[in-house]
Amino acid sequence: MRIKYIYQQLISHISVIIVAFLVVSLVFTHYVEKIVLTLKGQELYEYGVNILDDLQNTSVLNPGENTLYNYANVLGARGISFGLFDTKKNKLVNIGGEISITNSEWNKIRDGKGTVIKRSTYRSNKEVTLVAIPYKVDGEVAGGIVLTSPLSGSREMISQINRYLVYTVFFAFGVALLLSFLLSQIHVKRIKKLQEATSAVAVGNYDVKVPSSNFDEIGELANDFNSMVDNLKESKEAIDALENRRRQFMSDVSHELRTPLTTISGVIEGLTNNMIPEAAKEKGLRLVSKEAKRLIRLVNENLDYDKIRSNQVVLMKENIQLQEVLEIIQEQLYTQAEEKKVEIHIVVKEDIVIFADYDRLIQIIINITKNSIQFTENGSIWLRGYETQEKTVIEIEDTGIGMEAAEIENIWKRFYKADISRTNTPYGEFGLGLSIVKQLVQFHEGEIKVASEKGEGTKFTITFPKNK
Repeated sequence: MRIKYIYQQLISHISVIIVAFLVVSLVFTHYVEKIVLTLKGQELYEYGVNILDDLQNTSVLNPGENTLYNYANVLGARGISFGLFDTKKNKLVNIGGEISITNSEWNKIRDGKGTVIKRSTYRSNKEVTLVAIPYKVDGEVAGGIVLTSPLSGSREMISQINRYLVYTVFFAFGVALLLSFLLSQIHVKRIKKLQEATSAVAVGNYDVKVPSSNFDEIGELANDFNSMVDNLKESKEAIDALENRRRQFMSDVSHELRTPLTTISGVIEGLTNNMIPEAAKEKGLRLVSKEAKRLIRLVNENLDYDKIRSNQVVLMKENIQLQEVLEIIQEQLYTQAEEKKVEIHIVVKEDIVIFADYDRLIQIIINITKNSIQFTENGSIWLRGYETQEKTVIEIEDTGIGMEAAEIENIWKRFYKADISRTNTPYGEFGLGLSIVKQLVQFHEGEIKVASEKGEGTKFTITFPKNK
């Protein structure tokens, strides 16, 4: 059975209110009744003590008529009756109504055991408050005085208090019900907004927001919901961007694969069918080798990237002379640089060492330097190295075409290509190199930064921590 949240709230609040009011009413009624009857008993006791004090100089057998009847006039107006008894339970005086006393009550008085006070008892079929006080002469019990007061007036007063209490309970119940309804409505509206927002997110709308606060748990839930939506939106944008880059990558790869495969296939078919002159066969074989290496680079770069992403790379760090590494890279890339009329300069002291994995360090610098050669023509590239107190720094600076600020963050993305039109360059053509570089630098607990300006060249700065 489905019960709406607002009804659950109302039922819960009303149940608590009813139970609370019932408990309070019962306790209050009992407490008021006890107080009223106690006060009535104390009042009778005080009257009895005063009467006995006034009779101290009067014989119990011949009490002062004026004294007793003066009290009779006062007490009679209040509905109080009293009587005097001797030790044999003989009634000496009876004023204001028939007085009776039980044997157990009388025995306590006669034996001098003390005052008997009964807040509620029945005499002559009437509910009364009874007080019995021993009367002593020369230290001996000579009798007792018994006072009774009907409880009808007290009962009426208690009933009147109970009636007002009931009215108060109903009024408070109405106010509490109204406040409970309004509060439940507020909570239901807030939950409803969360529900509507959740439904919107479920169908792919990540632009929804719900009012949030730190006032209560619902407000904190709204905060968490907004954070979740923001994260989902970022994830969706990242997924969309990744999907777009994947499509672009597949398009680029398809284009890149088609060209060398077509070339290889054509040359092999020409060689097989003797369609290529003898003088051109060597050139054809060199072309096949060159295109095959292009395909191998694509495969290797993808394998490298996936290996790095899955943390399967194990670094074998050691202290390496940085000048030697930069000279090896200068030598390896001499041919490519010469084709673009680019000069590679090395600026580093002989005693500078770097703590890194040798193979991965070569890979990092070669990737960046190739990238610089790719976008530099008739210019220069500087490979610099120096050290600070805690770090070793490598700078790779070129005089190439540079980048705009918006492009700098994108160059680390796996499939991003700074110049998509340059799909026929032989270095870094698949847009994987710089993504691998950043991962490898982070594996070395290092940091890589880029500074570039359109038309003014680009500078990569790599910092590696020293061996501790």
